[in-house]
Amino acid sequence: MTTIEPHNAVIEKIFAPSREGFDRLIGDLQSEGALALTHSELENQLWSEGMALLRQLFQDHLDLRSVREVRHASLCGQDGVSRTHRRPSSRNLETVFGSVTVSRLEYRAPGHDSLHPLDAALNLSDNLFSHGVSRRIAESAAQGAYETAIETLAATSGASVAKRQAETLAIKAAVDFDAFYAQRAAPPTGRESILVLTVDGKGIVMRQEDLREGTRKSAQKGSRKLKHRLAKGEKPNRKRMSTVAGVYTIGKFIRTPADIVDDLRREKKAVNRPRPHHKRVWASVVKSPEEVIREAFAEAHSRDPHRQKTWVAVVDGNATQLEILQRLAKEFDVQLTIVLDIIHVIEYLWKAAHAFLPDGTPDAEDWVTQRLEKVLSGSASHVAAGMRRSATCQGFSPERRAPIDKCADYLLNHVAFLHYDEYLASGIPIASGVIEGACRHLIKDRMDITGARWRLNGAEAVLRLRALCSSGDFDAYWRFHEVQEAKRNHAAIFALPITPQTPQPPALEASAS
Repeated sequence: MTTIEPHNAVIEKIFAPSREGFDRLIGDLQSEGALALTHSELENQLWSEGMALLRQLFQDHLDLRSVREVRHASLCGQDGVSRTHRRPSSRNLETVFGSVTVSRLEYRAPGHDSLHPLDAALNLSDNLFSHGVSRRIAESAAQGAYETAIETLAATSGASVAKRQAETLAIKAAVDFDAFYAQRAAPPTGRESILVLTVDGKGIVMRQEDLREGTRKSAQKGSRKLKHRLAKGEKPNRKRMSTVAGVYTIGKFIRTPADIVDDLRREKKAVNRPRPHHKRVWASVVKSPEEVIREAFAEAHSRDPHRQKTWVAVVDGNATQLEILQRLAKEFDVQLTIVLDIIHVIEYLWKAAHAFLPDGTPDAEDWVTQRLEKVLSGSASHVAAGMRRSATCQGFSPERRAPIDKCADYLLNHVAFLHYDEYLASGIPIASGVIEGACRHLIKDRMDITGARWRLNGAEAVLRLRALCSSGDFDAYWRFHEVQEAKRNHAAIFALPITPQTPQPPALEASAS
């Protein structure tokens, strides 16, 4: 005679290991030994035993899902093949609580991939690791070295990941970056009247096989002091240039040349300086400068499709970037004001000053201040002519006057983007602090670790993950990423949609009595 075991009894049996573990933990906490522990010893014990209990709870829940799984006579895939052979199977899963086993049904047909409906219902990845483990690795790898990410994961979870696996998980975690921003709704426009695009370039030390062709050939011709790593300061022909971009909105801030000079000297703090809003920054070492700048225009267009804001581009004077900005401004039908970053101008002025006056002297500072005020007043060409004339009158040698000529050339070549008097009166920004900060945070702080040499895919993935964190989009991105994973790994291979929830169970299996 056979009987159907009551549903509640089956659940009690499945979760019995978790209940036993919980009762055992309660017993341990009531013991004389536990009463003698310090609070830190108690923390360590609870962490270890609590993590084991959570792993068991996870395992028991998976076992319940396995028992409740619907038994189909056959399953058909997107390939049109009906899988009629059903058998039990299992797979391992490394979770944040530790390793568990997923027992599920496998539907097979000779010569074709098997289907696992419970994998789809659980949205399991196509590798050993849970999405929770992948997320922790992605966030940690975005902030620091992979070794640190692995150590942090081991110290704060029950999971274990090798370095090569961590690198693979980080690359996989970033694959939906472009798709996420393509579908994301534009952030609120706000009342800020200025929309800023800003772009810069920053080199990343790469493995030789991932350098661009011209750089790779130069690197092959060069010599190195050390065999397996770069010596300190040894970076020529070792870098691949990445393009860094930023888009944000900001309110008007009307100032005078004297205000700028006072602010630089820290003699007077600016009052009510507006802050950037809805800032998004990103970088790519794979894409060309034009592709990245085009993305910046597309991001700006999504925020201001009717051109109600003043569009401004703040750059450092790179000729390629300037050409692309001007061409895309026409293509996107936008009146773009291009501003040369005043900080770069100041750097050129200082180099010229040191050709006239000793380094670090008040006279040199006064020289720079006087010419800076003239540049800010719209007289950059006069400043260029004046310093050249002075160098000629003093009979400077070609070597001594080189930084003077370089500064003058820089001012004259970019005079169309040096109308600072107009920019200040209009309240638009004249410095590229946002993109300089992005270069430092996205590239230098993480990618420029001493001795590091990046592979192309790994560098691009880390740049994307850091950009998501910097722009405050990581949580939204990860939700999107998990949905895309479900589509790639499961929905794409089933003929019928597989819902996120396990189907309602049939009658539980009969047991002999």
